[in-house]
Amino acid sequence: MPHAHPSMVILVPAWNEEEIIGATIDDCRRNAPSWADLVVISDGSTDRTAAIARARGVVVLELPINLGVGGAMRAGYLYALREGYDMAVQLDADGQHDPSEIHRLIEVSEDQHADIVIGARFAGRGDYSVKGPRKWAMSLLSLTLSRVCHTRLDDTTSGFKLCNRNAITLFAHEYPAEYLGDTIEALVLASRHGLKVRQVGVVMRPRAGGTPSHNPLKSAVFLLRAFLALAVALSRPTDHRPTGTESAS
Repeated sequence: MPHAHPSMVILVPAWNEEEIIGATIDDCRRNAPSWADLVVISDGSTDRTAAIARARGVVVLELPINLGVGGAMRAGYLYALREGYDMAVQLDADGQHDPSEIHRLIEVSEDQHADIVIGARFAGRGDYSVKGPRKWAMSLLSLTLSRVCHTRLDDTTSGFKLCNRNAITLFAHEYPAEYLGDTIEALVLASRHGLKVRQVGVVMRPRAGGTPSHNPLKSAVFLLRAFLALAVALSRPTDHRPTGTESAS
């Protein structure tokens, strides 16, 4: 009897990525699991991002205004919940995330019964690196969030992650939309709802096109805003109810 794969959707948040979105879609079709569906979330794009994705036969969720990654992903998780997917993978539109690495996230999720698996850039694979204040911030964030989530986390701001049905259910309704909330606050939220977070090392590729969201001038600002996001997350009321139990009711 053939193995039945869990249903999975790859969610690609994209804001004005007409330069690279076509290549990213093609890359996913070549290298992602063949049984995964693909959805592009055009986050208030004013260019041809949505049109290019549709021309390639991809489902497009088109947001009327730019909400940021958090808002775009909440829309994506709501779609995944309504369509009944077992797993959802967030993959950036800029070509830095390698779709062929998705199988590593799936393996960790299944082997360790993890609700969320982060594709970590600093966990022993590849040569991706950051310097200066941004590196210091990421190191301290990783130390703090490792304690919050009760596991080692080397890359708490990674935008490459897999969520199972429990995490999809939670994030469809409560995914943080604030700056860095989609990474830092989302991990705190997941831990407080009893979800199991794990990581696996992945190789990050150079950005294939478009405009980077950060530059050296913004690195110092990142330090302040990252810890502000963490402070906000830790100050929210704690909810220890297991999300899996809620979704089963």
